[in-house]
Amino acid sequence: MPYDTLDELPAPVRENLPKHAQEIYKEAFNSAWEEYADPKKRRSNASREETAHKIAWAAVKHSYEKKEGKWVKKQMINPRCVIGDK
Repeated sequence: MPYDTLDELPAPVRENLPKHAQEIYKEAFNSAWEEYADPKKRRSNASREETAHKIAWAAVKHSYEKKEGKWVKKQMINPRCVIGDK
């Protein structure tokens, strides 16, 4: 049941995440759906769909965080700027 469009995403995803985060969710879900088709690749007794949703949320949380009830893009720190560099 991969998603073809953002309109097909679950209501909580569509109603709460910014468009870019929805795109991340959709792509991660679809990738995980294919990757974890074999039950042997999944943890415990999780279904294929449950696994794909968990991975999709983890992908969103890598770039977004919830602040004051809204999902916002995380401020990324430039890895070249290390404290103590001269």
